[in-house]
Amino acid sequence: MNISEKTSYSVGDLATACGCKVETVRYYEKTGLMPEPPRTEGGHRVYSLEHLKRLVFIRRSRELGFTIMQVSELLRFVDEPGHSCGEVKAMAMLQARGVQKKINHLKRLKKALNDMAARCKGRNYKIEDCPIIDALFDDTCQP
Repeated sequence: MNISEKTSYSVGDLATACGCKVETVRYYEKTGLMPEPPRTEGGHRVYSLEHLKRLVFIRRSRELGFTIMQVSELLRFVDEPGHSCGEVKAMAMLQARGVQKKINHLKRLKKALNDMAARCKGRNYKIEDCPIIDALFDDTCQP
């Protein structure tokens, strides 16, 4: 049987289906992102298709860079009536702006590294004459 056709899952099955570790599922339960599932008489957790869908949502949100608090807020929009798609869009746009800031910062870092490397004449020079090492000691240069 295909895992997506199942109606109940062990914690291991759930983690495997979502490409994460069992500890991750338990962490999301501890943080309140995942509701605790019912347990068997033996104390084993039994997850449903709804748990699987929620874990997929959480994992995808995290892949997109949303923090645990932001994922919690997104899930609140899903769980509580009266929220609009506009609220979700606002969060997505804010996240996109944050990603763009990170991209800009990474571009500056790349340029700084390339500039340092371009000043280096290579393997024939002593470490004392290395402009990269000098630049790393120089606290006035900013990427």
